Amino acid sequence: MLKNLFIACGTIIVLILALHGLINSSMADSINSGVYSIESSPYGVPYSNWTGEWWQWWLSNTEADNPAADPTGANCAKNQNGSVWMLAGTVGGSAERTCTIPADKAILFPIIGSECSYAEYPNVRSDSELEVCAQADNNAIAHLEATVDGTSLQQLEKYRVLSPIFNMVIQDDNPLGAPSGPTKMVSDGYYVFLEPLPAGNHDLHFVGTTLDNPTTGTASFGVDVKYHLTVEP
Repeated sequence: MLKNLFIACGTIIVLILALHGLINSSMADSINSGVYSIESSPYGVPYSNWTGEWWQWWLSNTEADNPAADPTGANCAKNQNGSVWMLAGTVGGSAERTCTIPADKAILFPIIGSECSYAEYPNVRSDSELEVCAQADNNAIAHLEATVDGTSLQQLEKYRVLSPIFNMVIQDDNPLGAPSGPTKMVSDGYYVFLEPLPAGNHDLHFVGTTLDNPTTGTASFGVDVKYHLTVEP
Protein backbone atom coordinates (compact mmCIF):
# COMPACT_ATOMS: atom_id res chain seq x y z
CA MET A 1 0.00 0.00 0.00
CA LEU A 2 2.83 2.39 0.91
CA LYS A 3 4.54 1.56 -2.39
CA ASN A 4 1.35 2.39 -4.29
CA LEU A 5 1.13 5.70 -2.42
CA PHE A 6 4.69 6.60 -3.47
CA ILE A 7 3.88 5.72 -7.08
CA ALA A 8 0.71 7.85 -6.99
CA CYS A 9 2.58 10.80 -5.48
CA GLY A 10 5.32 10.45 -8.05
CA THR A 11 2.76 10.46 -10.85
CA ILE A 12 1.14 13.63 -9.49
CA ILE A 13 4.51 15.36 -9.25
CA VAL A 14 5.34 14.43 -12.85
CA LEU A 15 1.96 15.75 -14.01
CA ILE A 16 2.44 19.01 -12.12
CA LEU A 17 5.91 19.49 -13.60
CA ALA A 18 4.61 18.71 -17.07
CA LEU A 19 1.76 21.19 -16.66
CA HIS A 20 4.17 23.83 -15.37
CA GLY A 21 6.39 23.29 -18.38
CA LEU A 22 3.41 23.52 -20.72
CA ILE A 23 2.27 26.80 -19.17
CA ASN A 24 5.76 28.29 -19.38
CA SER A 25 6.13 27.09 -22.96
CA SER A 26 2.82 28.63 -23.98
CA MET A 27 3.92 32.00 -22.57
CA ALA A 28 7.43 31.93 -24.01
CA ASP A 29 8.18 34.16 -26.97
CA SER A 30 9.87 32.53 -29.97
CA ILE A 31 11.32 35.86 -31.14
CA ASN A 32 12.92 37.43 -28.06
CA SER A 33 14.03 35.66 -24.90
CA GLY A 34 12.58 37.17 -21.73
CA VAL A 35 9.58 38.68 -23.54
CA TYR A 36 6.06 37.32 -23.30
CA SER A 37 4.45 36.13 -26.51
CA ILE A 38 1.55 38.32 -27.65
CA GLU A 39 -0.56 35.16 -27.73
CA SER A 40 0.14 34.48 -24.05
CA SER A 41 -1.86 35.29 -20.93
CA PRO A 42 0.59 36.49 -18.27
CA TYR A 43 -0.87 36.03 -14.77
CA GLY A 44 -4.02 34.61 -16.36
CA VAL A 45 -4.87 37.78 -18.34
CA PRO A 46 -4.53 37.93 -22.16
CA TYR A 47 -1.67 40.10 -23.42
CA SER A 48 -4.14 42.33 -25.33
CA ASN A 49 -6.14 42.99 -22.15
CA TRP A 50 -2.97 44.04 -20.37
CA THR A 51 -2.44 46.76 -23.00
CA GLY A 52 -5.84 48.17 -22.09
CA GLU A 53 -4.81 47.95 -18.43
CA TRP A 54 -1.78 50.06 -19.31
CA TRP A 55 -4.03 52.89 -20.45
CA GLN A 56 -6.21 52.58 -17.37
CA TRP A 57 -3.07 52.85 -15.24
CA TRP A 58 -1.84 55.88 -17.19
CA LEU A 59 -5.20 57.62 -16.90
CA SER A 60 -5.33 56.94 -13.16
CA ASN A 61 -2.67 59.65 -12.88
CA THR A 62 -3.44 63.35 -12.99
CA GLU A 63 -1.86 65.72 -15.48
CA ALA A 64 0.45 66.97 -12.71
CA ASP A 65 1.66 63.40 -12.07
CA ASN A 66 1.68 62.33 -15.73
CA PRO A 67 4.43 59.66 -15.95
CA ALA A 68 4.81 60.32 -19.69
CA ALA A 69 5.72 63.94 -18.98
CA ASP A 70 8.12 63.03 -16.17
CA PRO A 71 11.73 63.87 -17.13
CA THR A 72 13.47 62.03 -14.26
CA GLY A 73 11.39 59.03 -13.15
CA ALA A 74 10.09 60.72 -10.01
CA ASN A 75 6.55 59.55 -10.86
CA CYS A 76 7.55 56.01 -11.81
CA ALA A 77 5.86 54.37 -8.82
CA LYS A 78 2.59 56.33 -9.01
CA ASN A 79 -0.47 54.06 -8.86
CA GLN A 80 1.53 50.89 -9.51
CA ASN A 81 -0.03 47.73 -8.12
CA GLY A 82 -0.35 44.05 -8.88
CA SER A 83 2.05 41.75 -10.71
CA VAL A 84 2.82 44.05 -13.66
CA TRP A 85 4.79 47.30 -13.52
CA MET A 86 3.83 49.84 -16.17
CA LEU A 87 6.39 52.14 -17.78
CA ALA A 88 5.50 55.20 -19.84
CA GLY A 89 6.96 56.66 -22.99
CA THR A 90 6.78 60.42 -23.50
CA VAL A 91 4.29 62.92 -24.86
CA GLY A 92 6.84 63.41 -27.63
CA GLY A 93 10.60 63.76 -27.42
CA SER A 94 13.18 62.19 -25.15
CA ALA A 95 13.51 61.42 -21.46
CA GLU A 96 16.01 59.64 -19.22
CA ARG A 97 14.53 58.22 -16.04
CA THR A 98 15.66 56.34 -12.97
CA CYS A 99 13.18 53.92 -11.45
CA THR A 100 13.19 51.34 -8.64
CA ILE A 101 10.99 48.28 -9.13
CA PRO A 102 10.20 45.50 -6.64
CA ALA A 103 11.37 42.02 -7.57
CA ASP A 104 9.07 39.59 -9.41
CA LYS A 105 7.29 42.31 -11.37
CA ALA A 106 6.74 41.87 -15.09
CA ILE A 107 7.22 45.11 -17.06
CA LEU A 108 4.90 46.45 -19.76
CA PHE A 109 5.50 49.50 -21.95
CA PRO A 110 4.41 50.83 -25.33
CA ILE A 111 7.14 51.84 -27.74
CA ILE A 112 4.41 53.72 -29.61
CA GLY A 113 0.78 53.56 -28.54
CA SER A 114 -2.50 55.37 -29.06
CA GLU A 115 -6.10 55.16 -27.96
CA CYS A 116 -9.54 56.44 -28.85
CA SER A 117 -12.65 56.90 -26.73
CA TYR A 118 -16.16 58.13 -27.31
CA ALA A 119 -15.48 60.88 -24.78
CA GLU A 120 -12.73 62.36 -26.98
CA TYR A 121 -14.31 61.64 -30.36
CA PRO A 122 -18.11 62.06 -30.15
CA ASN A 123 -18.37 61.77 -33.95
CA VAL A 124 -17.21 58.15 -33.75
CA ARG A 125 -20.43 56.15 -34.01
CA SER A 126 -19.53 52.50 -33.54
CA ASP A 127 -17.03 50.20 -31.87
CA SER A 128 -15.49 49.33 -35.24
CA GLU A 129 -14.96 53.03 -35.96
CA LEU A 130 -13.41 53.36 -32.52
CA GLU A 131 -10.89 50.65 -33.39
CA VAL A 132 -10.05 52.31 -36.71
CA CYS A 133 -9.53 55.59 -34.85
CA ALA A 134 -7.09 53.97 -32.39
CA GLN A 135 -5.16 52.25 -35.16
CA ALA A 136 -4.87 55.18 -37.57
CA ASP A 137 -1.72 56.83 -36.20
CA ASN A 138 0.10 53.52 -35.84
CA ASN A 139 -0.40 52.69 -39.52
CA ALA A 140 2.35 55.18 -40.28
CA ILE A 141 5.15 53.72 -38.14
CA ALA A 142 8.58 54.67 -39.46
CA HIS A 143 10.90 53.25 -36.81
CA LEU A 144 10.81 50.94 -33.80
CA GLU A 145 13.72 50.09 -31.52
CA ALA A 146 14.13 48.61 -28.06
CA THR A 147 17.09 47.28 -26.09
CA VAL A 148 17.32 45.59 -22.71
CA ASP A 149 20.75 45.74 -21.09
CA GLY A 150 22.26 46.47 -24.49
CA THR A 151 20.56 43.57 -26.28
CA SER A 152 18.34 44.66 -29.15
CA LEU A 153 14.86 43.16 -29.33
CA GLN A 154 14.07 41.77 -32.77
CA GLN A 155 11.06 42.00 -35.12
CA LEU A 156 9.27 44.62 -33.06
CA GLU A 157 6.75 45.12 -35.85
CA LYS A 158 5.23 41.80 -34.73
CA TYR A 159 4.34 43.22 -31.31
CA ARG A 160 1.45 45.36 -32.47
CA VAL A 161 -1.58 44.72 -30.25
CA LEU A 162 -5.15 45.98 -30.41
CA SER A 163 -6.86 45.84 -27.02
CA PRO A 164 -10.44 44.76 -26.50
CA ILE A 165 -12.82 47.68 -26.12
CA PHE A 166 -13.08 48.42 -22.40
CA ASN A 167 -15.16 50.57 -20.10
CA MET A 168 -13.32 53.51 -18.60
CA VAL A 169 -14.13 56.29 -16.16
CA ILE A 170 -12.00 59.29 -17.05
CA GLN A 171 -11.19 61.43 -14.06
CA ASP A 172 -10.87 65.20 -13.89
CA ASP A 173 -7.45 66.67 -14.72
CA ASN A 174 -6.46 63.58 -16.68
CA PRO A 175 -3.29 63.45 -18.84
CA LEU A 176 -5.34 63.30 -22.06
CA GLY A 177 -7.21 66.49 -21.30
CA ALA A 178 -10.35 64.51 -22.17
CA PRO A 179 -13.84 65.19 -20.79
CA SER A 180 -14.33 63.36 -17.50
CA GLY A 181 -16.90 60.62 -16.99
CA PRO A 182 -17.67 57.09 -18.12
CA THR A 183 -16.82 56.07 -21.67
CA LYS A 184 -15.63 53.23 -23.87
CA MET A 185 -12.02 53.13 -25.01
CA VAL A 186 -9.75 50.99 -27.16
CA SER A 187 -5.98 51.11 -27.58
CA ASP A 188 -3.52 50.05 -30.25
CA GLY A 189 0.24 50.06 -30.42
CA TYR A 190 3.55 48.27 -30.25
CA TYR A 191 3.94 46.90 -26.73
CA VAL A 192 6.81 45.05 -25.10
CA PHE A 193 5.93 42.84 -22.13
CA LEU A 194 9.06 41.76 -20.26
CA GLU A 195 9.21 38.83 -17.90
CA PRO A 196 10.45 39.81 -14.40
CA LEU A 197 14.06 40.94 -14.48
CA PRO A 198 16.59 39.56 -11.99
CA ALA A 199 17.52 41.69 -9.00
CA GLY A 200 20.09 44.35 -9.78
CA ASN A 201 20.56 47.22 -12.20
CA HIS A 202 19.19 47.19 -15.73
CA ASP A 203 19.05 49.61 -18.65
CA LEU A 204 16.06 49.86 -20.95
CA HIS A 205 15.96 52.01 -24.08
CA PHE A 206 13.19 52.35 -26.64
CA VAL A 207 12.62 54.57 -29.66
CA GLY A 208 9.57 54.95 -31.88
CA THR A 209 8.56 57.28 -34.69
CA THR A 210 5.32 57.78 -36.64
CA LEU A 211 4.87 59.92 -39.75
CA ASP A 212 2.28 62.60 -40.52
CA ASN A 213 -1.23 61.16 -40.62
CA PRO A 214 -3.72 63.17 -42.74
CA THR A 215 -6.57 60.92 -41.55
CA THR A 216 -6.33 62.13 -37.96
CA GLY A 217 -4.46 65.38 -38.59
CA THR A 218 -1.61 64.12 -36.42
CA ALA A 219 1.89 65.41 -37.10
CA SER A 220 4.97 63.22 -37.01
CA PHE A 221 5.60 61.94 -33.51
CA GLY A 222 8.63 60.40 -31.87
CA VAL A 223 9.75 59.08 -28.49
CA ASP A 224 13.23 58.24 -27.24
CA VAL A 225 13.25 56.97 -23.66
CA LYS A 226 15.95 55.53 -21.43
CA TYR A 227 15.19 53.86 -18.11
CA HIS A 228 17.83 53.02 -15.51
CA LEU A 229 16.03 50.37 -13.49
CA THR A 230 16.93 48.99 -10.09
CA VAL A 231 15.13 45.75 -9.29
CA GLU A 232 15.10 45.29 -5.54
CA PRO A 233 15.22 41.73 -4.16
